[in-house]
Amino acid sequence: MTDRKLRIAIAGIAIESSTFCLHRTTLEEFHVVRGKELLDRYDFLRRPDVPEHAWARDVEWVPLVHAAAMPGGPVLPDAYDTLEAETLERLGAAGPLDGVFLDIHGAMTVQGRRDAEARLTREVRAVVGPDVLLSASMDLHGNVSRELATAVDLITCYRMAPHEDAWESRARAARNLVSRLRAGGRPKKAWVQVPVLLPGERTSTRVDPAKSIYARVPQVEAQAGVLDAAVWVGYVWADEPRNRAAVVVSGDDEETLLAGARELARSYWDARADFGLAAPSAPLAECVRAALASPQRPFYISDSGDNPTAGGAGDASYALRELLADGDLAASGATVIYASIADADSARAAAAAGVGATVSLSVGGKIDTASAPPAELTGTVTAVVPDDPRGGVLAVVAAGAISVIITERRRPFHDEVDFTRLGLDPRHGADLVVVKIGYLQPELFEMSAGWMLALTPGGVDQDLLRLGHHDLDGPVYPFQPLMDPPALEPELIP
Repeated sequence: MTDRKLRIAIAGIAIESSTFCLHRTTLEEFHVVRGKELLDRYDFLRRPDVPEHAWARDVEWVPLVHAAAMPGGPVLPDAYDTLEAETLERLGAAGPLDGVFLDIHGAMTVQGRRDAEARLTREVRAVVGPDVLLSASMDLHGNVSRELATAVDLITCYRMAPHEDAWESRARAARNLVSRLRAGGRPKKAWVQVPVLLPGERTSTRVDPAKSIYARVPQVEAQAGVLDAAVWVGYVWADEPRNRAAVVVSGDDEETLLAGARELARSYWDARADFGLAAPSAPLAECVRAALASPQRPFYISDSGDNPTAGGAGDASYALRELLADGDLAASGATVIYASIADADSARAAAAAGVGATVSLSVGGKIDTASAPPAELTGTVTAVVPDDPRGGVLAVVAAGAISVIITERRRPFHDEVDFTRLGLDPRHGADLVVVKIGYLQPELFEMSAGWMLALTPGGVDQDLLRLGHHDLDGPVYPFQPLMDPPALEPELIP
């Protein structure tokens, strides 16, 4: 046990990478922070006087480097190597450390490589040595291989999807690290993978069975001898042996850890066939018919196969082409917002033409060339934002009653202000709002009167069997629905 001032470094590389997406993530797409900007990411460091942050005060937090990119395709090797090299160089120069807090996602794929997070943690361990404790915070859509679980001393993840507890989970990972450094001793981990791999849209914690499974996690954690408990859904849109659900329960009482991990793993496996999509789903055309027939306004439709915040390219044109060609939709008089499609050339061309100009553009289908060819769009430019921090040039082109948002860079539309700054009113000013997303983020969910999830093609296709997984290392549900029941016996990792 120690009461001296601790020294804890902070670092991480975070992205969710679909191996089925034709986009490739470059170094320029990572937002990289260091120094005070890195420390300011965390509420427990930015607001030290808040009573619940008392645990973080008597610690020297050593910011190294943190790099995060929006989900997309695999990371180019030179991009990853550059970020890893800086992390390790800064770590080596940081001086004596008691711990390292790793803020990662857990579903990064580097092109041509496997298990990127296990590699990163092994390299960190090689620099700091065996006595420094490592604590990792992860997204619940990350993957926990045995190699990763072995390389870290503590590991946890979010307990909510949508991820309303993301920052709370990061704080828990850091707080657990401080607590263990104060108490002394290396915790044990009961680790087990569950051969189930499902998309987030089927495992939302808003509804059962995930709601009940995740409600049990803090109850397991509250038992004597347990420091933390976590359940990972895994990341379905990458084809690696590590990708599947996992459970880790950390602490000191071996029997309690094993029993808690066994219980959580079994509950997940037993519920495998009960996980349903978070909203009614159908092919896009059926969703549009249902929306037009419904009195609910606004009615939201998720263009789920090209969700950029799950790893889609953001430029798949399938849904836009279908909407523009839908005669019944045009005849209905319904107003539609389409958010959005990434196409740098088209966004710049619309902006250059200016508000009020008529433009004819071939939009999208230039990265995701597999889903559909570009959409031919002719309409009037109604809004331009020249310098959006995330999307670069943004333009709205109205083709009849369909307002199409075109972005220079891949960008999500999750909040009302994303629309209103373009002169669009998704709450009162549209009948249908079609968004490249899976389950609706909280503000969109609150705004929607009706909602369906369209089963559209793309790099994060909900039709898992047509994606073509071939490297999952053994039977995994639902790819092998009639597989033999697994043993689900946790392994104790010291």
